[in-house]
Amino acid sequence: MAAGETQVYAKVNSKLKARSAASLLDPLLGMGFPAHTALKALAATGRKTAEEAADWLRCHCDDPSLDDPIPQEYALFLCPTGSLLEKLQEFWRESRRQCTRNRAHEVFPHITLCDFFTCEDQKVECLYEALKRAGDKVLGSFPAAVPLVLHSSVSYLGFFVNDSPADIIREFAMAFATEAAILADCTVKPCTKQLHLTLAHKFYPHHQRTLEQLARAVHPGLSCQWTAALYSRDMRFVHYQTLRALFQYKPQNVDELTLNPGEYIFVDPTQQEEASEGWAIGISQRTGCRGFLPENYTERASECDTWVKHRTYTFSLALDPNLRKDAEASSRRNGELLPPPRPRSTGSLQALQAAIVRRSVLVVRHGERVDQIFGKSWLQQCSTPDGKYYRPDLNFPCSLPQRSSGIKGFENDPPLSSCGIFQSRTAGEALLDSGIRITSVFTSPALRCVQTAKHILEELKLERKIKMRVEPGIFEWTKWETGKTTPALMTLEELKEANFNVSTEYRPAFPIASLLPAESYDEYVHRCAVSVEQIVSSCPQDAGVILIVGHGSALDSCTRPLLRLQPRDCADFAQLVRKIPSLGMCFCEENKEEGKWALVAPPVKTLTHGSNSAFNWRNWILGN
Repeated sequence: MAAGETQVYAKVNSKLKARSAASLLDPLLGMGFPAHTALKALAATGRKTAEEAADWLRCHCDDPSLDDPIPQEYALFLCPTGSLLEKLQEFWRESRRQCTRNRAHEVFPHITLCDFFTCEDQKVECLYEALKRAGDKVLGSFPAAVPLVLHSSVSYLGFFVNDSPADIIREFAMAFATEAAILADCTVKPCTKQLHLTLAHKFYPHHQRTLEQLARAVHPGLSCQWTAALYSRDMRFVHYQTLRALFQYKPQNVDELTLNPGEYIFVDPTQQEEASEGWAIGISQRTGCRGFLPENYTERASECDTWVKHRTYTFSLALDPNLRKDAEASSRRNGELLPPPRPRSTGSLQALQAAIVRRSVLVVRHGERVDQIFGKSWLQQCSTPDGKYYRPDLNFPCSLPQRSSGIKGFENDPPLSSCGIFQSRTAGEALLDSGIRITSVFTSPALRCVQTAKHILEELKLERKIKMRVEPGIFEWTKWETGKTTPALMTLEELKEANFNVSTEYRPAFPIASLLPAESYDEYVHRCAVSVEQIVSSCPQDAGVILIVGHGSALDSCTRPLLRLQPRDCADFAQLVRKIPSLGMCFCEENKEEGKWALVAPPVKTLTHGSNSAFNWRNWILGN
């Protein structure tokens, strides 16, 4: 053992004698592990057993950061148990099912007692002593029942803790911070503001009423044992996305990760340029190694799934030595407050696989187009006599892509307005927050649709990973297009030159040249039905959502064939399409067991906004 390591070990051993530090560290040192990595392994596994720490070290033998002096981040939470926890978990499930994922789903039900703080690996045992001392100080005054009052706003729903119980809990948090500073030399910022147990956070305002109704079913007076739980996390991956491996994967190349079912992968969404479509670059929590992995072997996990539970202090059990012994033994088990899941049988694993690969189709209308706002003469308003583009209003786009027909080519193939770009990006951001995984994208060849798809993919961080497949078969009903000929649309080559990531390998169901001008309604709905059939059949293995970006009419003509519904009456169809807003969505999901598709709630809602009239400041000031 090196001299420096011996000093560290001696320091730890002397400070924590009569406790378990030496008994845990000695076996690891006897195996030949350096003291600093052994302490790191103990901290990363919650200082439970030397065997777990040794397994962690063996798995991390190729971890390039193993020797880096990077401490864990720790936080203390007050967590409910018993009947109250069961009701809260039921709320978690229903709120996610009915209102999609929100920020509260990232962490288990809890009251935050302090901000995350760092602690040196050799001083973690001192934190446990700080927790015990702080708990013992307030044990006699800790409330038998913590009163919870429901509070709701447009972006937050949760229980507030008020009056003297809140003061006692804050006193406990302050005592822990003081003890941690003395024993472990940690700077802990205790929670001194309104104590709260969050039910939903950063949700969409139109979900507020539904969430409130679900929350009223959670009776705060249910029996509950409150437990203070000390958790840690790897501070390097705080802003990463967490994935959970569903299936085993054996690398085919040296730069790929090995995946085992249940293990977690950290993925930085901003660093995925190197990965090709269907792949991601991530860091394995199990090994610390970085590499490529197939996305369809994983699902999105919650932030707290990778946290390590160290020790707990259960107030209602603290007075009974026998119950206290059982509680301490339980607190040494790693994981959330949920019981560990049972191993899946072969049948349940097959059922899971069937659910994972279930295909879904999301049909989206394009964003606001410039001629919607500025009329048929919009092109004359933004072009100079020599055919150059300029921006006469902020709702005109900053620039137009180059096309062989020049600026005249946009007359019957208009671009998105600035608001249309904003709508598209907002929808993409919402889709990212919802947690759904887009695996393929098909778009009408109309410029406004291609632009909408591009901006959605950019917000999903998939613009470089997924190529857009241009399908003329889902183009607008040509009877509604001006002129006696099909509009001259941008070619794939022009789109690529304009920095649109379109596929040149995809063979569409209907080439652009096959579109008939002023086609009949029957011809149009047949074209869409054939196109959707090809789109779906071309993605048999995609474990995720097929995104189709088209026109307002596509929400009807591209979903009814999947649902085995007859086409609407032509007059009803025309009336319906007029009411579909920009970025309106329809979502269909396939049930392979029944061989049917069903219409389900879209992962996000539409964007509603008011009009904004043109403003002439000169006439307003100087006019009569």
